[in-house]
Amino acid sequence: MLHSLKFEEYKDAFRYLTLRRENGILEVRMHYNDGPAKWSGYDVSLHSELPELFQCVTKDPENKIMIFTGTGHEFLAEWDRTDETEVLVSPQQWHRLYKDGKELIHWFLDIEIPIIAAVNGKCFIHPELPTLCDVVIASETSVFADKAHLTDTRAVPGDGSHVWWPMLLGPNRGRSFLILGEEIPAAEAKTLGFVAEVVPQDAVLDRAWEIARTLITHDPLVLKYTRISLTQHMKRRFLDDLGYGLALEGLGILSLAQNASKSKGWSFSLPSGTSG
Repeated sequence: MLHSLKFEEYKDAFRYLTLRRENGILEVRMHYNDGPAKWSGYDVSLHSELPELFQCVTKDPENKIMIFTGTGHEFLAEWDRTDETEVLVSPQQWHRLYKDGKELIHWFLDIEIPIIAAVNGKCFIHPELPTLCDVVIASETSVFADKAHLTDTRAVPGDGSHVWWPMLLGPNRGRSFLILGEEIPAAEAKTLGFVAEVVPQDAVLDRAWEIARTLITHDPLVLKYTRISLTQHMKRRFLDDLGYGLALEGLGILSLAQNASKSKGWSFSLPSGTSG
């Protein structure tokens, strides 16, 4: 059986996440050196730290509500380009991204407490994360788009975005949203129904805390079972389609790497003789 965690055991364990907790309300703030968060696939990055954090949140029974936010004027819109060398594409490297990609979504949905997103600005990378939260509060400056795939890296949007956005926007708008890298500002997002409230940027985190302090007056098991009941159908869809989408994304990246290296492909020897 997995042991329970105490807040002191993990609160300072992450390089790109700052945690604070007050009366059972856990605030998770993404950052990059205390500035706006940046995304990468490096071994130590938000890509690897967020799944680990989600496991910690789940294992700590003192967490009753979670607030998920960014830093400064952006939620998550920049790439970490610290290492400008070429990215090595290998089965081992993609397996790590495949594993982290599955855990990022599955372990997020495994959190059994209400999650409030305080979207403080542009969210162009993994916009499914804040919109998978139970209550989404967005600043007036917030814009939602999936720029991390076809738009920026020319990659297949197979890391869960292919599941979530057609569910959220409908099959036609969801597909064009991903293919065209469409930007949806906060006011339109509220009209479309995936943002609950739009507030001034300097008020977004305060409003999230206000909602959290109201919710925490409810029975904790009622809150837990409400979260479970409202996410079960989402978990089923991601369980069916997330691994397959990540496999397709990996095959697409393999094609990009082959084209970039001007290679015809890679060969290996088949066994000789009769099979069996």
